Amino acid sequence: MENTGLKVLVHASAFFAPFLVPFILYLVVDDAEVKRLSIQALLFQLVMGVLIFISIILIIFLIGIPMVIIFGLMTIIIPIIGIVKSLQGETYYYPIVGRWI
Repeated sequence: MENTGLKVLVHASAFFAPFLVPFILYLVVDDAEVKRLSIQALLFQLVMGVLIFISIILIIFLIGIPMVIIFGLMTIIIPIIGIVKSLQGETYYYPIVGRWI
């Protein structure tokens, strides 16, 4: 249960600085698990940003509306799940990008 605070910070940063905090923690912290989590959080936010952008473009064709709703909810819910798992001392892998690292 080491670095629980840093893990929670990485997950919670999705609500106030989704790119900056994981990047800074990756550069500053020496713990391998926090580094892995920081990269996952950063990649997750990038992928979700791209998917939301594509969904917004597809709104023109009316098929993007459900995608924007789903990806928007994922961007909010997934970090909350990560916070809860970190507080419980469990390892959490982000969906979509969790196995890339």
